[in-house]
Amino acid sequence: MVTVVDSKPRHPEKAQRPDTPLLRKPDWIRVRAPTSAEYSETRRIVREHGLTTVCEEAGCPNIGECWTKRHATMMIMGEICTRACAFCNVATGLPKPLDGGEPARVAEAVAKLGLGHVVITSVDRDDLADGGGAHFAAVIGALRSRTPATTIEVLTPDFLRKEGGLEAVIAARPDVFNHNLETVPSLYLRIRPGARYFHSLRLLQRAKELDPTIFTKSGIMVGLGETRDEVLQLMDDLRSANVDFLTIGQYLQPTRKHAEVKAFVTPDEFKSYERIALAKGFLLVSATPLTRSSYHADADFARLKAARLARSR
Repeated sequence: MVTVVDSKPRHPEKAQRPDTPLLRKPDWIRVRAPTSAEYSETRRIVREHGLTTVCEEAGCPNIGECWTKRHATMMIMGEICTRACAFCNVATGLPKPLDGGEPARVAEAVAKLGLGHVVITSVDRDDLADGGGAHFAAVIGALRSRTPATTIEVLTPDFLRKEGGLEAVIAARPDVFNHNLETVPSLYLRIRPGARYFHSLRLLQRAKELDPTIFTKSGIMVGLGETRDEVLQLMDDLRSANVDFLTIGQYLQPTRKHAEVKAFVTPDEFKSYERIALAKGFLLVSATPLTRSSYHADADFARLKAARLARSR
């Protein structure tokens, strides 16, 4: 019997690039490999329902902690992205057609995991007329039907030049709408070449205009070569778009073919960013080296609601 090995590179657009240097991680970045029984059970449920998670596809350092708590972030619309961002470890290429059975399987997996709060994200689908907005809405609808008590957070693509994509998602009434700016505008051409900074900013603003009751959220990575002043300006831009929640985490380089880490930002610098962002008016800020968009999302949602209530008094 002959075993055929698929030699197609995960990132064909990066295959011919020269290797970038890998900096040694400082002690505050190191995490333990996942070994718990709860982690294995979460993985089993995900596999059983034929689902993809961004936790695995993006190589998240927090997977052991989160999956031990049964908090898996579902990545819908396949595992192949049409974009080629320099920071991302999700595979690039031509995606398969949408799976009509996926919304029901996501809802069933969430029910089995017993999630009180779930984060749904996706690959970019520039091949779809609406960028996948209707599919997001179908997943939200299936969750509302199967697990009505579960609160829903979506982390969407930018729907660049995709008429009606955002509107379909907001009409389905998720509890939190998240779209990550990822980095400062001066680095977009190098780090996020398929996206446009001010379009993403406007997307977040438009989400709040469509539903003023929704919580909006965005996140960035640091350590890519941005300056402190650029990060502070980005905070002002997000507040101008009425964004409620900001996450800031350390960029970690998936391979030598990806953008290099220019610096490891210290925990004290993260604390400084958090203090400044709160002073600028965000309801909630998570800024630590290991912060990721869906890290502690369930507890953060409770904190968001409490912060809004306190501010309204």
